[in-house]
Amino acid sequence: MVSIYVCGEDKTRQISDWVIKKNVKGEFSLTCHYPSKKPEETPLGDCTVVPTLELNDMLLLKKGSSLFDPVESVVIYGEKYALVQYSGNAQKYLFKMDNIELVSPTSITDEPAFTYFRSVAVARVSVAAAGDKKSIAENINRQMETISLSPATALHAYCKGQHGKLESPGNFIFPFGLNESQLKAVEEAFRSQISVIEGPPGTGKTQTILNIIANILLQGKTVAVVSNNNPAVENIYEKLGKCGLDYLVARLGSVQNQKAFFAERSLRPSADPEPAPSLESIQSVLQQLKRYLGARNAVAQLQVEINELEIERRYLVEWQQENGVVGPSLDRYKLSPEKTTDLMAYLEQLASQRIRIRDRIELLFNFRILRTRPFDNWEKRMSAFYSLQRHYYDKVLQEKRAELAGQEEALRVGNFKALLDELTSSSMRHLKHHLHGHISSDDTFDITYKKRLDAFLKRYPVIGSGTHSIVNSLGGKAVLDYVIIDEASQQDIVPGVLALSCAKNLIIVGDRKQLAHIPDELGLEAPAPWYDCERYSLLDSCVRVFGDSIPITLLKEHYRCHPRIIQFCNQQFYDNQLVPMTTDNGEKSLTLLVTAKGNHTRNNSNLRELDSLLAVLDGSGESLWEGEDGRGFIAPFKNQATLSSAYLPTDFVKDTVHKFQGRECDEIVFSTVLDKYKSPRRLSFVDDSRMVNVAVSRAKHRFTLVYCFRNKLPITCKLSY
Repeated sequence: MVSIYVCGEDKTRQISDWVIKKNVKGEFSLTCHYPSKKPEETPLGDCTVVPTLELNDMLLLKKGSSLFDPVESVVIYGEKYALVQYSGNAQKYLFKMDNIELVSPTSITDEPAFTYFRSVAVARVSVAAAGDKKSIAENINRQMETISLSPATALHAYCKGQHGKLESPGNFIFPFGLNESQLKAVEEAFRSQISVIEGPPGTGKTQTILNIIANILLQGKTVAVVSNNNPAVENIYEKLGKCGLDYLVARLGSVQNQKAFFAERSLRPSADPEPAPSLESIQSVLQQLKRYLGARNAVAQLQVEINELEIERRYLVEWQQENGVVGPSLDRYKLSPEKTTDLMAYLEQLASQRIRIRDRIELLFNFRILRTRPFDNWEKRMSAFYSLQRHYYDKVLQEKRAELAGQEEALRVGNFKALLDELTSSSMRHLKHHLHGHISSDDTFDITYKKRLDAFLKRYPVIGSGTHSIVNSLGGKAVLDYVIIDEASQQDIVPGVLALSCAKNLIIVGDRKQLAHIPDELGLEAPAPWYDCERYSLLDSCVRVFGDSIPITLLKEHYRCHPRIIQFCNQQFYDNQLVPMTTDNGEKSLTLLVTAKGNHTRNNSNLRELDSLLAVLDGSGESLWEGEDGRGFIAPFKNQATLSSAYLPTDFVKDTVHKFQGRECDEIVFSTVLDKYKSPRRLSFVDDSRMVNVAVSRAKHRFTLVYCFRNKLPITCKLSY
């Protein structure tokens, strides 16, 4: 109940309404409206409104705005009006409470985690060499002082270790395609304030990010896409441009980038888009498609398993033929693969023992073997054992092929490909139609865009920037709806936290099995292990801060490498969770090139490895691969990459593993550099799992490992197998 007093007199029961406004003299007044007489206007200073609440040092967010403005004082009258004085401004402004939100600033800037991050930023300025590194460090340090103090940011959640749940909007669209993992990743991104997407190489990470951006735009919200790796963000720009959506993106960052953007920005399309299907019809197609996503993965997984089983069976048959092994046919026992392995184990357990009554009963009831003569001595048992080995592969292959045929038939009957094409095209048409009616047509912005930032964000709801300049790009007051951090496994915590301060919700994308960032060693003690900038990337840190309370989605479907290449990475680094979607047509995809014995390494380079490689290059050394991806030569040490430039054909892209992350080639040659006198330190560096994973997964069609004859690197043993 609001009470109104005018010059000490209670007018509450007499009036029908009351209004506070600024009169022609620039003074604030309160006007009382009566049911049966003219309104009366009185200076606000002569009136009392109960309740009246005074607040200091708040943040003000206007309706429809992304800017949290600091205010020095606020007087709220009857929960209806607010008289606001901004920080550093003596003038007062009147707002209706329905049009603003007032929040208390976050306290995290005074707490241990953020204090530590500030110390790291300051220390990096002091140790940075003069030039670009010094300028970048100083720029990051300045931005650490100007971040938004809104408690709604992902940074607040990160420093507190507590995040919120979101109410999923549902009705998702997928204009950039879809698979089982991507469906889960998109759904989870809108259920939690913080979500993680693990994107191993070639698993459609960019496609997933684009689908998330599409659904953010469909909700009329804003998003920043940032990375410390420019090619990663450029890839997203390129894909949006190919489908005519690059006009939504403001490519900001450094002042130079901003000038380039405003000089060449894409204009909003003026033509009406083609008619779009309804969301309801898109959801109907999606529900049908969901039934077959698992079958599509099953087909790919079964094909990989069949290929591997066929290779193992071929090796077994070759060995048996070379050693003159001939076993009896055991088909009459009709053993399943499981019973086959059980019988092999049982025969091995019997060894050369005599078959007893108990053994006869065991063979009869467990394996339906009545006559034991084929197993009554050691030689017969070994012969049967070898037959069982081949029988096992035959039966497993028979079952796998039957299962594969069933899954393929389900996809054919369900018309999977047509459904997927329909979902993709319908989603894109619906998105473009929606954007045409909701994106501002204001194209008058220039380098001074921050003066009209809210209007700018209505025209450009997708902001692109580097993590080290995102606060500068948004001016320090803006809080977007989402920030997507790509390549977060290579992202240092500082400046990564700058991006977290610019959005309410965080979607962090990376691969913890790939190479991490290389931080400066400052010796500063973190307030908690998971905030340690020298130990963890931003992705690692977020996973440790939030643990199992946030969704972590692994993108399983792999589309880049030959199945045998990615299966090496899959088995060694990803616990066999990846599903190769490429086809194995029997190509020679993995090669080991052994150099001669000797001590050939000098200053982390090895000429003998290059000589060995040149000796086996096809014909004149010309590439078998056409196109821009071509061939790549990767070395763990810079000196070897430099040396290779003088010896290898010019079509080879030559660089270190760290520089190759994020790239791909048709063929990759990985030079280990080590010789027989390898040191343990250099051995562990070359055979580091993340290093090997990056090197192998750059190759789309062929991977060649060059190593010394005496090197017993784990990778050589695994590839040999």
